Amino acid sequence: MKKNIHPDYDYVVFRDGSCGKTFRIRSTCKPSETIVWEDGKTYPLYNLDVSSASHPAYTGEQRKVSSEGRVARFKQRFGSRGLKKAD
Repeated sequence: MKKNIHPDYDYVVFRDGSCGKTFRIRSTCKPSETIVWEDGKTYPLYNLDVSSASHPAYTGEQRKVSSEGRVARFKQRFGSRGLKKAD
């Protein structure tokens, strides 16, 4: 690799603002805030709006779509002419 062209790659702590969960990973971002991590060392802190700890798709709290309502609307709209039995 060429020298002096790659950004610094070091540990950064990311904090999810909606649930308060923090995690430490390596990154090239350089935030101005710092935090003392569980190991007693000080790391740069990057605040996030949403992470996998709070996003509904990853936590399983996403809204379930009612298929019963869709079928009723379909029957109301098209009646029995839209539904044909398979042979």
